Amino acid sequence: MVLANLPIESGPLSRRQNRSVTVRYGQRQVVVGGLAPVVVQSMTNTDTADAIATAIQVKDLARAGSELVRITVNNPEAAAAVVTIREQLDKMGVDVPLVGDFHYNGHKLLLDYPDCAQALSKYRINPGNVGQGAKRDTQFAQMIEVACKYDKPVRIGVNWGSLDQALLARIMDENAQRAQPWDAQSVMYEALVTSAIENAQRAEELGLPGDKIILSCKVSGVQDLIAVYRELARRSDYPLHLGLTEAGMGSKGIVASTAALSVLLQEGIGDTIRISLTPEPGGDRTKEVVVAQEILQTMGLRKFAPMVIACPGCGRTTSTVFQELADKIQTYLRDQMPVWKKQYPGVENMNVAVMGCIVNGPGESKHANIGISLPGTGESPAAPVFVDGEKKITLRGERIAEEFQAIVLDYVKTRYGKEAVQG
Repeated sequence: MVLANLPIESGPLSRRQNRSVTVRYGQRQVVVGGLAPVVVQSMTNTDTADAIATAIQVKDLARAGSELVRITVNNPEAAAAVVTIREQLDKMGVDVPLVGDFHYNGHKLLLDYPDCAQALSKYRINPGNVGQGAKRDTQFAQMIEVACKYDKPVRIGVNWGSLDQALLARIMDENAQRAQPWDAQSVMYEALVTSAIENAQRAEELGLPGDKIILSCKVSGVQDLIAVYRELARRSDYPLHLGLTEAGMGSKGIVASTAALSVLLQEGIGDTIRISLTPEPGGDRTKEVVVAQEILQTMGLRKFAPMVIACPGCGRTTSTVFQELADKIQTYLRDQMPVWKKQYPGVENMNVAVMGCIVNGPGESKHANIGISLPGTGESPAAPVFVDGEKKITLRGERIAEEFQAIVLDYVKTRYGKEAVQG
């Protein structure tokens, strides 16, 4: 049976309707939730007490596109350094909001270092690590009271590796009373979701407005994350922070994060994301920012930098020229974005194609804003360049890469420059 005249729908589902939270620093405002774009964030791995090293890494992460940057505040030395970090960032012209990550002693650090509490733009509280027994409620309340005093939003971030044991025991006892008890996995899911929601409600009872609260329930398994966040989204209207808590290293971490977050984002769940990659020894921390951006851009949710389309190569492309050119152009475009996004509005929407042979090269190049089809094995040593679907020039010789990069730059200036926009 052939079905005709039925529209083919594409694109992610509509974002769920929820509250929005505004994170501020100076004139900078980052809105999380509501109908705002999904926010990219990251976290430093420097010793926060080393204020200079931490400020430099924050700058690098912000320059790469992190819209919020979280720093560990784990001891008095780190708390004392926060103001210096903020001052160093101000000197470098970096206005990214800083988020303080607190565990175990956050109540004491926030009370003992009021300048730290004020310099941070947002707090992250793990309800499983705020204290045990009677101390738990008191210490949680102290942190919320500081947030209220300085008008700071809070992420209540539950982790299954540090779940509140008293709450887990309660959920297990309730489960034991069921006629048909849930399995252990379902009990864990329920404990995560219940912890997040009950602590958010407790924070509101203590005076923190609902539009100052973000929730997260982080786990390290893809299917676990999807299941937990679907339920969390069903039972609450707070903005949600997405991310696998220990995604892993290299391709494993990238694939796991992409698999989990893409499903949820496609369903309209998630307001801010972080890709928790384990860095390679000596690796660049900003890679987690790039991966987060590429997930959102590939799904059509946001635009951050021009996209480079390149073929995977085959027996027709024994030369590595097109691979080297694709990598060079992609790196060039991303490196230019901190300047270009101010000088050339809309440039992030540009598509560039770098293709390796005649099979799909000319066609893909015509579909891109600007594209080049390099010669495959046995083909004529010529590289036609297409601009907005029309063949503009054919490049030959040893300087194809440099000449094509110059064409790309000229296109950016002509298409997205102020004169072009005004015209």
